[in-house]
Amino acid sequence: MTAPLSIDEATEWLEADGLGGFASGTTSGIRTRRYHALLSTATTPPTGRMVLVNGLDAWVGEGEFLSRQRYSPGVIAPEHSAVIDSFAADPWPTWTYRLGDGTRIQQELFVPRGSQVVALRWRAVDRRSGLILSVRPFLSGRDLHALHRSNPSFRFDAEVNGPEVNWAPYPGVPRIAALSNGVYQQEPQWYRNFLYAEERARGLDWEEDLASPGIFRWDLEHDAILILSVPGALPRGTATGTFASLSQTERGRRARFGSPLERAGDAYLVRRGSGRTIVAGYPWFTDWGRDTFISLRGLCIATGRLAQARSILLQWAGLVSDGMLPNRFVDQGDAPEFNSVDASLWYVIAVHEYLRAVEASRRPLATADRIVLGDAVTAIVAGYSRGTRFGIHLDSDGLLAAGQSGVQLTWMDAKVGDWVVTPRIGKPVEIQALWLNALLIVGQFTTEYREVLERGLQSFNERFWYPDGGYLYDVIDVDHQPGTGDATLRPNQILAAGGLPYPVLDEPLARRVVETVESQLWTPLGLRTLAPDDARYVAHYEGDVRSRDGSYHQGTAWPWLIGPFIEAWVRVRGNTPSVRREARKRFFDPLLRHLDHGGLGHISEITDADSPHTPRGCPFQAWSVGEALRLDLSVLAIRRRSRSASGRSAHALAR
Repeated sequence: MTAPLSIDEATEWLEADGLGGFASGTTSGIRTRRYHALLSTATTPPTGRMVLVNGLDAWVGEGEFLSRQRYSPGVIAPEHSAVIDSFAADPWPTWTYRLGDGTRIQQELFVPRGSQVVALRWRAVDRRSGLILSVRPFLSGRDLHALHRSNPSFRFDAEVNGPEVNWAPYPGVPRIAALSNGVYQQEPQWYRNFLYAEERARGLDWEEDLASPGIFRWDLEHDAILILSVPGALPRGTATGTFASLSQTERGRRARFGSPLERAGDAYLVRRGSGRTIVAGYPWFTDWGRDTFISLRGLCIATGRLAQARSILLQWAGLVSDGMLPNRFVDQGDAPEFNSVDASLWYVIAVHEYLRAVEASRRPLATADRIVLGDAVTAIVAGYSRGTRFGIHLDSDGLLAAGQSGVQLTWMDAKVGDWVVTPRIGKPVEIQALWLNALLIVGQFTTEYREVLERGLQSFNERFWYPDGGYLYDVIDVDHQPGTGDATLRPNQILAAGGLPYPVLDEPLARRVVETVESQLWTPLGLRTLAPDDARYVAHYEGDVRSRDGSYHQGTAWPWLIGPFIEAWVRVRGNTPSVRREARKRFFDPLLRHLDHGGLGHISEITDADSPHTPRGCPFQAWSVGEALRLDLSVLAIRRRSRSASGRSAHALAR
């Protein structure tokens, strides 16, 4: 029997629209983040996000509230409200409230895929005449990351056209349309000093004022419908008919996913221009290069969504600049940020796995597409070999050097002011694993780098082993000083044995690495970023921005790393069906239990390093979900394994 879902402020739900916008909140109904909202939209999908409708108050009769709010200095209002009897997340967020006389009222909401719409319905489960429901929406019209304060410029007036009410809060801000089967009464009011507990805990601004233009009312003899959208997002029709049509379509769409995890993965695939991209996480990330290519393998390739994978890879192929791909777009139209050594290399990995999947599917790939992807892969390897930004260059030992003072280039990219927390300048271990894989993969398109590959493989196995610890150095030639090594025990080394198409570490050493990582860094929800006996180890990710960013990669566990770890664990034990079954039970099943905590149905960005491994950071994270899907549908699948070259050691293929 499935345990009931928690009804509290730490458990969050998400409804994504496939365009970059979303609705989100807590199961308790109390907003704890500036990002919790009913209607947030991406004006230039998936960027340009704005919050239009932040939340609402709902009550029955003269004041028996279904909703609750937190105001400064910490007051919950109303103090006494209807009891939440239950919360369900499937097929979408649904609350059942119990009034003082025992009457139950159900509230549900969902966001239809591909529409800037949120649909809400209230219904009396126990029919009782004379129940009047009142709903007062709270509006802002602000940037997703900002906070709103009361001001004389807000426009409260409404344009009422039959069942539709329109508001235009500010010039240049999208209008808000509300379609209902109730009665609207204009009653403007500012609600001041909402308190967002998560923002306060992070040391950020945490108070907000919201505007409420009026109140909707219904007699609950019939279902109460309220559909919020941007104008033009809905077909013409009644509120009741529109809700029925939208809910039937959306319910059917969700039922077609093979598992709840696959349905969760769908939230991250969004539109960018005429193509597709992957949102790195909700509620605050957009699409990042590194996150996109790591996530794509699980979200698209493992799930068979090859058309989306093709769209994403082709869209990024045209962005290669001196061997580098952007890691981040601040907003559509802004110059991309080239600040990552590994984003381009992860792209090469994603292209390789896409091409293998297309071949296995026996679907022909257009020659033009193969040329575009091959040219991008070749341009990346060539650019890195010649040398490019931030000191990235091929060294004489066949390995890739990278980094300069003040810049964070690897996935361990925390920076506070001028403080780069984990600079890792020199030759980071996972960058070499990615680079050597890229050299193998580019061999499909050119033979130019064969000798570099052989030299790099030999150097890697000779130079990275740290015999005193029985694991790999995290960085060698530290700060570009030849012969130096950083022996900090970190999880990055696992990518030399798992998580990439080709293991680059000699097999006996690979098994020792896996054993060390398991004993020192593994947690049920991911790998720690630092061993507990290190003086810099931080057990709990908390405090202000500096404290949190300073601990981001200093112990904090990352669920996405469980993918490379489990794949390495399976590989060094022979990759048999019995080994895969053991790995699923021992490592994967505990991860799945996380789906009922934190971001419901999803996997968080990070967790505390120490037990109970509280979910932290972004509650809905693409590469965490993507790696779980890759494990479930590919790495741990109990089936006859493909006889493809992928998975064989890089040494065997280089010979």
